[in-house]
Amino acid sequence: MRFIFSALVCAFVWLAPAVAGTLEENVKQAHSGDAVAQFKLGLMYAQGQGVPQDYAEAAKWYRLAAEQGHALAQNSIGVMYAKGQGVPQDDAEAVKWYRLAAEQGNTFAQVNLGLLYTNGRGVPQDDSEAVKWYRLAAEQGNADAQTNLGLMYDQGRGVAQDDTEAAKWYRLAAEQGNADAQVNLGTMHKNGQGVPQDDAEAVKWYRLAAEQGHSSAQNNLANMYTHGKGVPQDYAEALMWFHLAAEQGHVLAQYNLGAMYKQGQGVSRDEAEALKWYRLAAEQGQADAQVNLGLMYTNGQGVPQDDEEAAKWYRLAAEQGHAGAQFILGLIYFRAQGVPQDHTEAYQWFVLAAIGGDERYVKARDLLGEQLDPLSLTQAQKRARELYAEINSR
Repeated sequence: MRFIFSALVCAFVWLAPAVAGTLEENVKQAHSGDAVAQFKLGLMYAQGQGVPQDYAEAAKWYRLAAEQGHALAQNSIGVMYAKGQGVPQDDAEAVKWYRLAAEQGNTFAQVNLGLLYTNGRGVPQDDSEAVKWYRLAAEQGNADAQTNLGLMYDQGRGVAQDDTEAAKWYRLAAEQGNADAQVNLGTMHKNGQGVPQDDAEAVKWYRLAAEQGHSSAQNNLANMYTHGKGVPQDYAEALMWFHLAAEQGHVLAQYNLGAMYKQGQGVSRDEAEALKWYRLAAEQGQADAQVNLGLMYTNGQGVPQDDEEAAKWYRLAAEQGHAGAQFILGLIYFRAQGVPQDHTEAYQWFVLAAIGGDERYVKARDLLGEQLDPLSLTQAQKRARELYAEINSR
């Protein structure tokens, strides 16, 4: 599992201690045209430090400093435009200010400019240009840039795909404490990509990120405890980490936590609690959770038995291409279980389920196909092809 690019980097995240002197001193110097004081005053308004927080006022002072060539102010006004804080949201204007700061060597601006090229915001999407700016910042030691450059090598975007190079940049960032890089490096060790396969090393990096509150790291660490990889198997420890991630809304952790409660692993079996976590994951579109939630409605586990509600969740998973859900949906159309009986509809779902070659699904498809008249069979096959195209176009 890999993670998305770092968010927009604003100088004040790192430079809060730079605001020195009294408000009166900064105001006086800012009004006299001192660019450093103007930047500091903008920072104070952006943070609400010694003054009421006021993004418009922050943007005003950042702009004055930026127009004098102050690189940190240029990056900061760029962030304001990118986020629409204190100024109208304007990616092109953000690009303009980031570029001015980036060309002065400001690493925060180089990362931010790279992000806009990655995402095609304010500029045409261009992975090669993104790599250029990430590299410039990464070579100066910026951990966000190192993480993003690692991801570009990992995914082969703007550069030739290279696991060894990806691991190198992830490691540099991870050693600085970047949680995304720690998770990605852990996953490379888990899978033996660009580094020797080493579950214990994977656990080490997952733990470092998990202890920073990184929900994907917490989920991954829990999985290592569940399966006893790199650590002794410990369901109670797994449950704790799944909980921490699930409570942050991590969809896979919610599903995994539901499974722990359903199976009674690390905790007393609790169908109501399983249902709760499956539902949270299912509502985020997690297909396995949708299937399991459907099964709980089918079987009346933790909830009153309800075939119609079960069918709803099976359909949602089936429409995502989940073969098991497609097979179940075919069965309930065949049996008229929560839906009107419809053998043609059942057949088309069996066709989709059987695409992966599972013998059970193939057998169901073939047996039902023998019962359909030629016209119904032709219509069902046509509809199955259409459904397949719809599912794969999403």
